[in-house]
Amino acid sequence: MQRKGGQKAVGSTRVEAPVRAPARAPVQAAALAKEVRPAVVPARPSGNVAAVSPPEPRPAFSPLIEMNQGEAEHRHFPRAQLATRFEVWVDDEAGERRFEASLVSVNVSVSGAFLESTFYLQLGTVLGVRFALEPGAAPVQARAEIVREERGNGPEGRSGFGVRFLDFSGQTEVALARLFVGMRLRAFAEDYLKSQRARSLPNEVERVVDVLAAWELLKATSSVSDPWQG
Repeated sequence: MQRKGGQKAVGSTRVEAPVRAPARAPVQAAALAKEVRPAVVPARPSGNVAAVSPPEPRPAFSPLIEMNQGEAEHRHFPRAQLATRFEVWVDDEAGERRFEASLVSVNVSVSGAFLESTFYLQLGTVLGVRFALEPGAAPVQARAEIVREERGNGPEGRSGFGVRFLDFSGQTEVALARLFVGMRLRAFAEDYLKSQRARSLPNEVERVVDVLAAWELLKATSSVSDPWQG
C-alpha cells in the first residue's frame, strides 16, 4: 500500500502512535477515577467487630457529546469527544495482515471516528479497527473506510484521517449506541416499569416489548422525535 508523500507501508509494518489526548478532548472521567479503599470504622468500646463501609461508586463515564459539524464520517449522528486507543490494520486479498498501527481517536460517533496520525493512507482504504469506549469494556470491532484526511491545515490544526464504519462484528455497535442514548433509554425504562401496566404484564419479555412500544410511541408523538438529537 502506498502512503501519500512517497512513504510506504511494507510487509507487516506496525506503527505505534503516542497516547495523548487532543487539545479539545476532555479528560475521560474513568481515567480520573482513583482506587477507593474501604474505610475501616474504629471498633466501639463495647467490643463490636469493626464495620467496613462499602467503596464509593466510580464516576459515570460521560464524554462530551456534541452535534455533527459536517464531517462525512459522522453523517447526521452526534459525536463524542473521546480519546481512546484504536488498533487498525489492513489485510491483503488472502487475508494476510500487511499493515497495522495503533492510533488515538479525537472523536467517535456511531457512524465513524477521527484518528490522530502523522502518516496517511489512500482515501478509500478499508481498515479493520478495534477499540474500547472505556478501560475494561468489551472492544468494538468493525470494518471502516478512510473518507478524508487533515494534514495540520484543517480548521482545528490537527493531523490525521476520518473513517466511516462499514459494518460491525458481533453486534458491538450496540455499545456505541448506548454511549449516546443509553442514559435517556435507562431513565425512560426505569420510569415506565414503575407503571401499573408494566407491573401487570406476565413476564420480562412482555415488559421489554411494552417498554420498546412505549418508547416508539413517545418518539412518534413528541416534538423531539429523534433521540440522537439530545
